[in-house]
Amino acid sequence: MKFRTEKDTMGEVQVPYDKYWGAQTERSRNNFKIGNERMPIELIQAFAYVKQASARVNHELGDLSQAKMKAIVKVCGEILEGALDDHFPLVVWQTGSGTQSNMNVNEVIANKGNEWLRENGGNEEEILHPNDDVNKAQSSNDSFPAAMHIAAYLAVADVLLPSISALRDTLLEKEQEFMHIVKIGRTHLQDATPLTLGQEISGWRTMLDKNLQMIEESSKHLKSLALGGTAVGTGINTKPAFGHMAAEQISKDTGHSFHTSPNKFHALTSHDEIVHVHGAMKALAADLMKIANDVRWLASGPRSGIGELSIPANEPGSSIMPGKVNPTQCEALTMISVQVFGNDSTIAFAASQGNFELNVFKPVIIYNFLQSVKLLSEGIQSFNEHTAKGIMANTEKIKENVERSLMLVTSLNPHIGYEKAAEIAKLAFSEHTTLKEAALKLGYLTPDEFDKWVNPENMVNL
Repeated sequence: MKFRTEKDTMGEVQVPYDKYWGAQTERSRNNFKIGNERMPIELIQAFAYVKQASARVNHELGDLSQAKMKAIVKVCGEILEGALDDHFPLVVWQTGSGTQSNMNVNEVIANKGNEWLRENGGNEEEILHPNDDVNKAQSSNDSFPAAMHIAAYLAVADVLLPSISALRDTLLEKEQEFMHIVKIGRTHLQDATPLTLGQEISGWRTMLDKNLQMIEESSKHLKSLALGGTAVGTGINTKPAFGHMAAEQISKDTGHSFHTSPNKFHALTSHDEIVHVHGAMKALAADLMKIANDVRWLASGPRSGIGELSIPANEPGSSIMPGKVNPTQCEALTMISVQVFGNDSTIAFAASQGNFELNVFKPVIIYNFLQSVKLLSEGIQSFNEHTAKGIMANTEKIKENVERSLMLVTSLNPHIGYEKAAEIAKLAFSEHTTLKEAALKLGYLTPDEFDKWVNPENMVNL
């Protein structure tokens, strides 16, 4: 491999010849050979929004030449297109402020930008410096949390919420399709009074309605950006208008309305906004766990389980049992939920570690947040396409379970009282007879009265 020599304030470093990063990135590569978890590319792209907005604002404020501004914006565009993904090699397990990833972005933009300047007739005075130009009016301490918020918000708004909406729409269709199929209810894993399959699914659909609302409401707090706070929140080495102007520019570039944080001291040391949003995502994961478990319970069997639902057979379920098909999409979704629960604990603990003017657990916070968004989004999409859309009602099994249930006796309470109704249910259970046979044997009502009062269709409150 060919190398070139780069230098920083600590001396010279050998860097792979075909990479645009510089000395500080290479030092981080050498000093933090820990794990396989790379800094998420979504964060790098969010940094590109930060850097191009900063360049435009610095130019407007008279602090950056037009040529340098154009070069920075040009490279940021390439980062956003994914053309430079191979030039961001750093792992999550680095400095807790994310300084080395900030410098990785600065160095790539500077080196690639200088290449563009040379190709477009730039003179020797127009040479981008990663700190003095690309990082102008910024610190890692405010640019990294700003990038965190941008990446988190865009991931939620553009990826997660549409996935939830699509599954919600599928469940609404199933709810309407199955609204008049009467089935037995279950509480405590025991038979309960009837409801319709559509009513049962309406509970799942409403969970997603609530999840959408809670995530949308909480994610609004991510629109507050730390830019303008620089090192400790005072805004040293930046102009007072910079934070506001940068937020306006980022809003134009992303199509989402961001604003500058009203208190930069809070913005650098606290990540309560991310904790809040991820908490709403944890609620989503809890509901997805419940929905997936309900589906696989109701589809259990096919002959020795509940068997009231039929779900698509996507692949063989066993390496030894021929013909076995398992609810694999449900299993994947429940595993994702478990991972999100763990990520939430990590984020909460990391966010509690903001000492004095800076939280130094930023990389692990954003890594876990973005992983949760990705897993939830893709897991929901997969479950929707490969399971939810193909759910079918096994009406014969549903009818059989309704007719066998002892809890239909509940409809007799207003007519003969709780104790007599309980006596009928116990007799039917002990003698393996129907409720009607037990009721007539005890002499508590006539055949016509039983048929009139014990009618599942009248018990579901449609």
